Amino acid sequence: MMDALPGIPEAAYAGVDRLMARGAAFLGSRYALLGGAMSWVSERNLVAALSNAGAFGVIACGAMEPPRLDEEIAATQALTTKPFGVNLITMHPRLEPLVDVCLARGVSHIVFAGGIPPGAALKRAKEGGAKVICFAPALALARKLIRSGADALVIEGSEAGGHIGPVSLNVLAQEILPHVTEVPVFVAGGIGRGEAILSYLEMGAAGAQLGTRFVCATECVAHANFKRAFIRGAARDAIPSVQLDERFPVIPVRALQNEGTKRFMSHQAEVLRRFQAGELTKEEAQLDIEHFWAGALRKAVVDGDVENGSLMAGQSVGMVTREQPAAGIVAELVAQAAAALAARTRVNAA
Repeated sequence: MMDALPGIPEAAYAGVDRLMARGAAFLGSRYALLGGAMSWVSERNLVAALSNAGAFGVIACGAMEPPRLDEEIAATQALTTKPFGVNLITMHPRLEPLVDVCLARGVSHIVFAGGIPPGAALKRAKEGGAKVICFAPALALARKLIRSGADALVIEGSEAGGHIGPVSLNVLAQEILPHVTEVPVFVAGGIGRGEAILSYLEMGAAGAQLGTRFVCATECVAHANFKRAFIRGAARDAIPSVQLDERFPVIPVRALQNEGTKRFMSHQAEVLRRFQAGELTKEEAQLDIEHFWAGALRKAVVDGDVENGSLMAGQSVGMVTREQPAAGIVAELVAQAAAALAARTRVNAA
């Protein structure tokens, strides 16, 4: 598995292991590589394949109800004995019951995404024995989350696919990594090669999270049309959605442009109209937007309608060039990091 790039000295692999040691120990995996949680994509098959390959798979709960999540966790556990996590959206109306499902099934790590998790849900997860991972979009929030009990953080740049913040990973890493050492910090957004992973590890990251790179894993159940769109896509094709009115903030979503992207603009305008008319509260309007994306993503991932569905993808999509097994992708990323470290060592020794 580790011969993706020939001629790399064992010392270089050992060096990458040392840089990943803290993150890998926290996750309980061979490598400190998390699978990004992608609705309809990060399900039992891909999650188990990533964990079996030495990475750390994460189930995307998305809009699942507790019984459905329970079923997905059990099915994943039937495919792997390795640890994996579950990503929960903080605005889910049944967040605490979802936490209870994870705890009852013995899930080792719970990832709270989409906002600052309510204190009760975070406390419930920790008291139940799970390690909690939260997303930190700024240094001040990183510190607040640590005080609230987060065991690890993910800093995700605007290069990522799906819901994104306004700041690139390049800037977030400089802002946060030198100042947050109390807990492991994983980097995410636009990462598609091992050389980039190595550079962030050397800056102090505990590991990396990748989503787009794993969409074309052989084990991923995404429709062949969806995978072909990723293989054909370039970085410039993955563009964030536009917010129509600053009075109604809508988190931008990065995706490959198609007819579905245009449809979202008209849907957003209708939700905005209903919000301003008092027909919807802000929370109801935001949930309506989320349900639109969930449906559009399902249309593309499951049904293969890549014209009208949502093709959520990060800017690293241009580095997805073929379908290959999850183990091969993981091996390639690690080999690239090791090769870069070996080259750097040779230059320094010269």
